[in-house]
Amino acid sequence: MYLDCAAAGVSANRREPGSVARYHALRLGAAVFPHCVGEVTDARDCVADDAVRMLPLSDGVPARSFPVVNVAIIVANFAVWILYELPHLGVAIHHASFYPCTVNGSCHGPEPWAVSWITAMFLHGSWDHILGNMLFLAVFGKNVEDAFGHLRYLLFYFAGGLAATVLQTVMTLLAGSAADARTPNLGASGAIAAVLGAYFILYPNSRVLGLVGIIPLRVPAMFFLGFWFLYQLWEANFGLLNAKAHGGGVAFFAHVGGFVFGVIAAKLLIASGQARGRSDPATQGAWAQ
Repeated sequence: MYLDCAAAGVSANRREPGSVARYHALRLGAAVFPHCVGEVTDARDCVADDAVRMLPLSDGVPARSFPVVNVAIIVANFAVWILYELPHLGVAIHHASFYPCTVNGSCHGPEPWAVSWITAMFLHGSWDHILGNMLFLAVFGKNVEDAFGHLRYLLFYFAGGLAATVLQTVMTLLAGSAADARTPNLGASGAIAAVLGAYFILYPNSRVLGLVGIIPLRVPAMFFLGFWFLYQLWEANFGLLNAKAHGGGVAFFAHVGGFVFGVIAAKLLIASGQARGRSDPATQGAWAQ
């Protein structure tokens, strides 16, 4: 999303990326009943009314093996945030973010786009940004890794991040302004959206336990994730250039691209016999443990 953040600016030269005081932060935010997502001007302002937020706590599906890759990704994100970003947030965001304008050569980023799309996946703009993203990954990622296998899940995670970046970049370059294209992109939720898309296919009958304010609530995963995706799709259609109106906005196309990639990848892997979800009769006994 486009967010205003207290961070150091960079050169205003037309060939240089824009100021890191304005950046695209990919974050999942609240789910099911999103309120502030896409309408914020600062990462710290994304504090929605509790009545319209639902945060997932558990899916109630035990993993058959320890999710070593998912845990490693979460640890890596926190390590980058604490050790690399926090000491010099503005400099870190400027140096390691992805800039769409580097793809078509209209600007020169600190790193080549072929490198920065990866480094940007491990950057976050605030504590609530990283905590929200990692919460979703912790809840939904473990069982997608369980279904795909460790190595396949690792490759899938990065491929999902790439798919999310590609769609957001294409839409920014086609429909955005030159300033939009020079805005830093950062955040893990494009890749995590791919995880959600895969989970949507693999475990449609699971029930997600979450909090609406302080009230615990269980809802079907199909509803939880389906509503989340429809919201992203709606906002992607109408909110691409919302930054001009609000001074901030969500990179919704990254969420859409990641989620769709996850759905397609899960379907292909199931069809090829390389992944099995909970609804697969062959795994019913294993999942009952």
